[in-house]
This record gives sequence, C-alpha cells and structure tokens, in this order.
Amino acid sequence: MATELNLKARIHIEIETGMNRTGFDKKEFKKLFKKINENREVLEIAGICTHYAGPESIANHLRVQRQISNYKRYVKQFAKNGIVPYRKHTACSAASITYTKTQMDMVRIGILQYGFWPSDETRIHYLHNDGEKLDPLQRVLSWKSQIMVVKQVKTGEFVSYGTTFLAQEDMTIAIVPVGYSHGYSRTLSNHGRVLVHGHRCGVIGLVNMNMMIVDISGLDNVKAGDEVVLIGRQGDLTITVHSFSQMSDQLNYELLTRLPYDIPRILTE
Repeated sequence: MATELNLKARIHIEIETGMNRTGFDKKEFKKLFKKINENREVLEIAGICTHYAGPESIANHLRVQRQISNYKRYVKQFAKNGIVPYRKHTACSAASITYTKTQMDMVRIGILQYGFWPSDETRIHYLHNDGEKLDPLQRVLSWKSQIMVVKQVKTGEFVSYGTTFLAQEDMTIAIVPVGYSHGYSRTLSNHGRVLVHGHRCGVIGLVNMNMMIVDISGLDNVKAGDEVVLIGRQGDLTITVHSFSQMSDQLNYELLTRLPYDIPRILTE
C-alpha cells in the first residue's frame, strides 16, 4: 500500500521484553532486521516500544527492572543493524510515575488521563517524599442517575429477586434505573452505596439487569427524579472510583471500561 501511495509507512515496533504477550521475541530479531532493511524505501521506524508486566505493584519490581534492562539492550541491537527509531516509548501510567527513567521520548498514559491513580502503591510512591504534596490529579468522571419510583416496604417482606434481603422493619425504598447491564456489578448486591440528598444509602437486594433498589429510610421528601450519585460528589460526601472498585472487587480500569456506550455522556465545566 505504501508503494502504491508513494508514501512511507510509519510503524512502531513492539518488542517482547518479559511480559510474554505481544511483540517480537529476541529470536525473531534477525528476520525482522532483514525485513526492515529490505524495505527501507517504504518504511519509517516511528518508534520501538514494549509493555511492562505490572509496574503498579511493587511485587513486580524485579520483573519490571529486568524488562527495562532487556529493552535497552534490544534497542542497541536494532541500532547496530542500522535501525534507529524516532521515538522510544515504554511507559504506561504506572511506569511513568514509579519508574521515571521509562518516560524516554513519550509516554502512553491510560487511566491517568481520567484523573485516577493506577493503584494505591503508585499514589503512595508519588506522594511519600513530601507529606504536604497535594494530589495533582483531577477526576474527570462522575456517574449519576435519578430515582424512578419511591415505595414503602413492610417488616418481613423480601426485596428484589429471591430472598437475599428481608426487611427487618418498615422501610422506604427507591428504585434506580441502573443495573449490571450498565456496568453496575452484581457483586454490589446488598452492600453497594449511593448518594441521595447528600446521604450515603445502601443498595439492598440483588442488583437487577437494569435496576437496583436503594434503602432511603429516614430521608425526607425523596421523590421520583431526584439525583442519585453512583460515583462522584454530592454535598460533603464522595464515592470514588477507587472505593467503588474495591466494593465490587474490580480494578479501576475494569470498572471504567465496563461503562457501556449507551450511558449518556454529559460534558460539564
């Protein structure tokens, strides 16, 4: 195609340094060098990259350090064969913070661009040298819905599917049109939390496909259409992505990528 268009194809070459996922293995380098040098007139080596196997956890420190060393050694092999990239890049969000020497010519941040730390360890590593250093990240996402129905439940009645929640007293409940089809994990049944009228309210019963039930007993004047915060701030309270992820036993990344496209996105100042 590059020949037909009379243009050079700009390519980034991924090399395998120890994650054992994708990228050219060392044993493939000889064939790769030959292929590149045979097609110099149509190729532009825009970058050489690799991906680290878990820099967000200190448990992977030795493995990541080994990958860093492998990458440097392999890039030198490319250079000896006349292949010098415009950019060298290896750092994801966690590596760019925890292993600053991996920043090189560019970084490939993911979760940091949403204002979330890759892990507690990454946050602690960044902040530990200065006790007065403020968290520099600004969260760019909140998740909100509205109450659909308010109902009364009598003592001794079950709530939602099955018998996982039995009302121990008369209760007021709210039906919220969010369920596991929207990315709200079923593991949050009977222990998830949302914010209503500036109060933290518990999710009761099983989370349904497209609904969940919230205990709003003790709150006054709650009605259909009132705001429900699943992630974000309401009044003085906050539900963070991290706390939400911990409750549902998910990674931050996992939660954010599970939010389906059909949930409306609203840009705010």
